[in-house]
Amino acid sequence: MTTDTFKGIAVVDHKDWKNPKKVEFPAKPFYDNDVDIKIEACGVCGSDIHCAAGNWGQKQTPLVVGHEIIGKVVKVGPKCKTGLKIGDRVGVGAQVFSCLECERCKNDNEPYCARFVTTYSQPYEDGYVSQGGYANYVRVHEHFAVPIPENIPSEYAAPLLCGGLTVYSPLLRNGCGPGKKVGILGIGGIGHMGILFAKAMGAEVYAISRSNAKKEDSLKLGADHYIATKEEPDWGTKYFDTFDLIVVCASSLTDVDFDVMPKAMKVGGRIVSISVPEQDEVLTMKPFGLIGVSIANSILGSIAEMKQLLKLVSENNIKIWVETLPVGEAGVKEAFERMDKGDVRYRFTLVDYEKEFGN
Repeated sequence: MTTDTFKGIAVVDHKDWKNPKKVEFPAKPFYDNDVDIKIEACGVCGSDIHCAAGNWGQKQTPLVVGHEIIGKVVKVGPKCKTGLKIGDRVGVGAQVFSCLECERCKNDNEPYCARFVTTYSQPYEDGYVSQGGYANYVRVHEHFAVPIPENIPSEYAAPLLCGGLTVYSPLLRNGCGPGKKVGILGIGGIGHMGILFAKAMGAEVYAISRSNAKKEDSLKLGADHYIATKEEPDWGTKYFDTFDLIVVCASSLTDVDFDVMPKAMKVGGRIVSISVPEQDEVLTMKPFGLIGVSIANSILGSIAEMKQLLKLVSENNIKIWVETLPVGEAGVKEAFERMDKGDVRYRFTLVDYEKEFGN
């Protein structure tokens, strides 16, 4: 049974974000449709780094980040109706609340709800500021806790819940499948999952990166082709009229040439960015380059899409590339430092929660 005080590894000062501290913090109020989850693993997402470092503005501290949470249900609210039971292994991604009543929510577009609440750093309507998964427990509305298939180990399941879902949603919504030529631009924590998913969905997959440094990895992941944009600055002309879809997974858009990329698109082709860069970045392009081409930005994915992604991974036995680190001040510090340097192939998952937080 949980208490109303949780423990976590928190950023206590944005200026010293790489030195997180173990803290106690109050849990949010427990409502009738809530569940408590004892956490056993949590992925480390690029969003965690941006938020911890203050790249998206100052947040209330202490701040416990982490929104790729896997754990066991230990408490179920009296009005829960999704069928979750104590002991169920579930996942929580980057969203913990929406109204569930508006047309967007009713049409499986919860991430676009006006009452959206992120898993950490954002106030609920009652004023409580959400706290994330580098902690012993998380308390959320039942709708946002999704059962995890038995054959997906927790350390591999965790990164699917934000990073994986974020690239899967635009693939699904923009027709990725047999007969389609799909580019994944930016081969990192999210991009490498994009290659795996697009291939499993039946597309012909092009990995697109700045240099040839990730060519071998990309081909091992299942990419059919590889484009190094610095080696071929006008690659859009070489691949003229090739792509049905390009998903931009780069963490920064500064080095992405949006005047070259549209040349490679088929008429009606779509460029979808999932990047959420530092808040002072500006996207520039020549508008005539977008004739016949759509460009958009995608955020997260719905709970329905999360369930579909987990089914895809389970049925195809997809293994994303994961390195585990022990949760705790030292482990989170290492994750932050190495993520900041790009020293990861390609995702971190924090584990050993029982050892750090006990029962």
